[in-house]
Amino acid sequence: QGKLVESGGGLVQAGGSLRLSCAASGRTFSGYTMGWFRQAPGKEREFVATIDWRGKSTYYSDSVKGRFTISRDNAKNMVYLQMNNLKFEDTAVYYCAATTSGLITITATSHFEVWGQGTLVTVSS
Repeated sequence: QGKLVESGGGLVQAGGSLRLSCAASGRTFSGYTMGWFRQAPGKEREFVATIDWRGKSTYYSDSVKGRFTISRDNAKNMVYLQMNNLKFEDTAVYYCAATTSGLITITATSHFEVWGQGTLVTVSS
């Protein structure tokens, strides 16, 4: 099935930046739509961004649009999430996920078949 491993989380001040990475192994995910989700304490996991298999089309939640950028490098089997102008409410565990669906507008967690273990992002106000 393959494995996804996130990294790059940490503590950052509001207004700062972080870059999350997702390393895929065990199989190639180059044909998959890839996504980032996040889960804050006491809340449900929510959609953040998706990118199509070519890396040409992206889709973002309204809460991160204009601040976050998703990208991928299929040659390296990597997916990234550049997060700028971070806000306190961005604090969450961030998860990388993969789906065989070709639609980048799929935002429900149930449509994603493979998940990473998550990386914690803490934004101090």
